[in-house]
Amino acid sequence: MTPAEIQSADLADVAQKLRANDEPFAFATIVRTAGATAAKPGAKALLGADGTILHGWLGGGCTRGAVKRAAVDALQSGKPQLVSVAPEDLLEERGVAAGDEVDGTKFARNGCPSRGTVDIFIEPCLPMPQLVVLGGSPVAEALIRIAPQFHWTPAAEIANGTGTARQKVVVIATQGQGDMNALTEALQADAQHVAFVGSKRKFATLADKLEAAGFDRSTIDEVKAPAGLDIGAVTPEEIALSILAELVSVRRRSVKADAV
Repeated sequence: MTPAEIQSADLADVAQKLRANDEPFAFATIVRTAGATAAKPGAKALLGADGTILHGWLGGGCTRGAVKRAAVDALQSGKPQLVSVAPEDLLEERGVAAGDEVDGTKFARNGCPSRGTVDIFIEPCLPMPQLVVLGGSPVAEALIRIAPQFHWTPAAEIANGTGTARQKVVVIATQGQGDMNALTEALQADAQHVAFVGSKRKFATLADKLEAAGFDRSTIDEVKAPAGLDIGAVTPEEIALSILAELVSVRRRSVKADAV
């Protein structure tokens, strides 16, 4: 496939299908070339979770290994990657070696006879963060109903992780119907935030039972109880809104921490 055969609409169609299936992927764009290279700046490709090219074109096999590694790193960390593939003598002139990272650029060796240099920007596209809501209470129903408006993917059960940087939080809104089972499941999940809909007094009693069941007190104390910001919420919809407001803060704190 040549660059002329690659249409943005085709890439967008493939990306949309992956989005619909909650599959992680990455866009790769050649931003600079020097010397003899098959692909030129502007060439794009869409990469799967394992770094393989699903659609598009980035030239020959000279960049494939470096792109694959950088794509996997980007999807695991959730951070864009810039990789520069250059011949070994040029790397030596720059004082770097294959595998080095300098000022945000990762360097890789181009062993092809063309001896060109290709700089590729890789942008990860992860599924929307997941909000797992345990329970069938009115608050749980309200959360599942309005969560997509705040760019969360709601789920009613905890599933195995995908191995990517997808953010996952758990809110227990059982409200007396299976509280201990839900808390046990939530504490065993690989969640970045766990919140409990209920009073501090009620959770304190449940916390003692969780500790007696073998959970570390430090892990139990990380549970946010009661869930949500204190905005004087009364109705299930208001309580759900207070929880989502808190989750916005959780999400943004995570983004800022990654940027430091």
